[in-house]
Amino acid sequence: MSLIKVRNIVKSFDKLTVLKGVSLDIDQGEVVSIVGPSGAGKTTLLQIIGTLDRPDSGTVTIDGVDVMSLNDARQARLRNTKIGFVFQFHQLLPEFTLLENVALPALIGGTRRSEAMARAQKLIDYLGLADRASHRPGELSGGEKQRTAVARALVNSPRVVLADEPSGSLDTHNRQELHRLFFDLRRDFGQTFVIVTHDLQLAEQADRKITLVDGEIETTQHNYTFTQ
Repeated sequence: MSLIKVRNIVKSFDKLTVLKGVSLDIDQGEVVSIVGPSGAGKTTLLQIIGTLDRPDSGTVTIDGVDVMSLNDARQARLRNTKIGFVFQFHQLLPEFTLLENVALPALIGGTRRSEAMARAQKLIDYLGLADRASHRPGELSGGEKQRTAVARALVNSPRVVLADEPSGSLDTHNRQELHRLFFDLRRDFGQTFVIVTHDLQLAEQADRKITLVDGEIETTQHNYTFTQ
């Protein structure tokens, strides 16, 4: 059974229809890239899958739950427990340390502080950031900030991580490191990723590359034989 089922998603802003009946399935442990020109509807689709926006029509099912049938409070709970987010500009809170930023989703979800910090520390260690744990975002490099954002996305052990242009603000070295990290996390934890990107290198490395044009899926390219 697919982890995520998207069916006939339609979304308009004023008179502009951004998504025109998009349907797709995503399996557990799959790395899927979504590419296409600016304005194709990529970020809108990602936001709808992540319950950050609601479609005009259509359904999204995550881990067997019809997320569009949930009220705002239950959607917020689902976002906190089943979905991790990574954004282009990391969105770290400057007043908190790296460790506190990573632990924040667990604390918001009601996890005891000691357990939240332990989870965050384990991820920080895995990502090679242990010596930066007490530093604030302003003291981190671009690559360190984005790895911190990935750790934050993972702290509640989500079913899927949704990433919107995650390497867009990084230099070549840090971009390659971040790409490698996604596949290490899939290998070590079975993590599922849906990544909107203009980075064709990352898109081609994904198990499946979906090209969105004018609000519709134009092509689907399978880059590797994916087995669960």
